[in-house]
Amino acid sequence: MSSLRIRQAVRAVLTTPDHSILLVRFEFPTATVWALPGGGLDPGEDHVTALHRELHEEVGLVDMNIGPHVWTREQIIEFIDGNWDGQRDQYHHVPVPVRFEPTPALSWEQLRDERLHEIRWWSIDEIDAATSDGTRFAPGRLAELMRLLARHGAPDSPIDTGV
Repeated sequence: MSSLRIRQAVRAVLTTPDHSILLVRFEFPTATVWALPGGGLDPGEDHVTALHRELHEEVGLVDMNIGPHVWTREQIIEFIDGNWDGQRDQYHHVPVPVRFEPTPALSWEQLRDERLHEIRWWSIDEIDAATSDGTRFAPGRLAELMRLLARHGAPDSPIDTGV
């Protein structure tokens, strides 16, 4: 039996002091999913280097202070391109002082090629309400995880988010 081909990825938990979080909307053939900015590691990149690149490409942030690794998520699902059997995300907390208007370095055409179609700030209550209405988030229990982060700060070791 061959081993699974797991894509290594990194994501930013970009939060403001009022606990708003920046999310991106992905459009896949089978689902719309709101997730955190970030993406796969390029060959030779470590997680922090990849996250700096992704934050610049997707939201226009440069030279951000990358905080601690707070969550981990692994999902086994064949990628549309057939190259991967799943993905392992490493989430880092990246606090920002205020909500800002994202200005991606990539064009919207390039972002859409990566299935990214929208970027917006959400409150925890908005995530709760949208989840109740059937909106999908990755990770699925994002509101709960955000409440834990807001109340207790970064955990001593990364939390497994589940799918």
